[in-house]
Amino acid sequence: MRKLSLDNLNRLSVDDFKDAEKFPYCLILDDIRSLNNVGSVFRTADAFRAQKVYLCGITGQPPHRDITKTALGATESVDWQYVTDVVALVQQLQADGWIVAAIEQADGSTLLSDFQPEPNKPYAFVLGNEVAGVREEIVQLANVVLEIPQFGTKHSLNVAVTTGIVCWDFLQKM
Repeated sequence: MRKLSLDNLNRLSVDDFKDAEKFPYCLILDDIRSLNNVGSVFRTADAFRAQKVYLCGITGQPPHRDITKTALGATESVDWQYVTDVVALVQQLQADGWIVAAIEQADGSTLLSDFQPEPNKPYAFVLGNEVAGVREEIVQLANVVLEIPQFGTKHSLNVAVTTGIVCWDFLQKM
């Protein structure tokens, strides 16, 4: 066994990525203050072929050197859009047939381990501020609230880590 070089990985070019079929989900980042987290989410969205990343509220937007540093080019491959009003975005996605899933600890949440995506339905995963989480109004609007089971003394995960877990879980269950 040997470690593969970048040339051995046969990665898609940016143009090929843009033309490739995407998985039926998007990510909504609402009020993410860390530009490094934003860049990391772009890399995850590229790795797991998200349809789109929506940047809302105070969430930083490319181009910015801190986003670019952690995104490693994913801001060029992943489709993204800045939207000022996250509530209006969620309502529009729902009207268009998307299932909106807030990633939050809440009464009545569904553990991610118990979550079964509906077949042939697109999902929008909402990730909130690093301190305050997903805003209450979005938790109330969401079709489902998903919670990642945790077993240690801390009861929160970094938003970029959370994104990776949610995307991987979703694709495994599709």
